[in-house]
Formats: sequence, C-alpha cells, structure tokens
Amino acid sequence: MPALVTLSGRLVRLEPLSLAVIDDLVAAASEDRSTYAFTRVPAGRDEMVSYVEAALAEQAEGRTLPFAVRWLNTDRVVGATRLMHLEYWQGPMPWPPGTRGAVGEVPSVADIGYTWLGASAQGTGANRESKYLMLSHAFETWNVHRITLKSDVRNNRSVAAIAALGAHFDGIRRAECRGADDTVRDTAYYSILNSEWPGIRERLAQRLVLAAEAA
Repeated sequence: MPALVTLSGRLVRLEPLSLAVIDDLVAAASEDRSTYAFTRVPAGRDEMVSYVEAALAEQAEGRTLPFAVRWLNTDRVVGATRLMHLEYWQGPMPWPPGTRGAVGEVPSVADIGYTWLGASAQGTGANRESKYLMLSHAFETWNVHRITLKSDVRNNRSVAAIAALGAHFDGIRRAECRGADDTVRDTAYYSILNSEWPGIRERLAQRLVLAAEAA
C-alpha cells in the first residue's frame, strides 16, 4: 500500500480519507446536487459511510489512495478525490495473468478520479489545485509513467477542466460503463506522460498563484 500522505497547497489541503470526516462530507454533498448530473456523489450518511468504507478497502489492497479535500479559507472538508487504478510494473510479472497483488512499493501508472466538490467549492480553484497536488505527488514522488483522467463525454464542465490542465486527448471509449444517470455512457480519456509533466506543472503553477491571489 502506498504511504499515506497529506498534500498541502495555497487553497486546499488533501488529507487521507477517513470515517472521521463523514459528517463534513455529507454536509458538502447536501449542497446544490443539480451539479452532479453526471457524477456519482453519495446522498445521505448511510451512502457516504459505504462510499468511504469501500475506498478504504481498496486502499488497503494498494489499489487507490483516496483524499478528503479541505478548503483552507473555511477549514471545511468540501469534497473528495483519489489516485486510483494503481498499477505496479516493477518486479516479475504476476502469474497466472490477472493475479492480484502489488509487486513494487510505488505505482507505475495511475488514474485521477472520483472527484467531487460541494457546490460552494466549485469554480473556486479547489479542483484545479487538487489535481495539481496529486499530479505532483504521482510524477515527482512515485515517478509514474502516466496519469489517466476521464469523464462522461456529456459532462462539459469536467471535460473542459481536464483539457485546461493540458492533458492529451486520447479518444472516446463508447459504451464504456453505466453513467451516474443510469444510462450507458461514453467516456472521454485523457492522459499526461512523465515527460510532459514539467511543462504542464509550470503552466498550472502560474495559474494557481493567480487564483490564490484572487481568493
């Protein structure tokens, strides 16, 4: 299991997800839920407990590193996100194929996903800085080869936010999974490679300084 970390920025702090922040998460998720048309966000305390417990179970297996997003201006937890689909390429290939179990100490590739914020934290820079902190950790501490980001193609806000990071559009996987609205969704895939990160990091850092000064 990757080491638990707290990632701090100017606007937000990403803290290891835990049952201790359930009530804060429920409050954040109970704000205007019309913004979650294409995003699965737990509704109510029971769903939130199940959501956090499932994330912690995957964390224990070395498959995800989930965070609570704390907005520093108010010291409130305003959402959640995670580094997920962690794959470990170090060491011998597992046999037989499909055998579970991490081989290396740090992941070789990962996704960023399961990101949601309460309505009051949307459009504040919290999402962008959260992505920046996770990308920095993945590329600079883990030295991953690739980060994947994806979104329901109908989620214009999410697609625009991913593209604004400077991620490369890899294509659309049709009928990729069940959508948050219980339809079959097409998913837009984006990626950032290790070699692309320095340039993206510089542009993002400049934009975050401007956002922090305006906050």
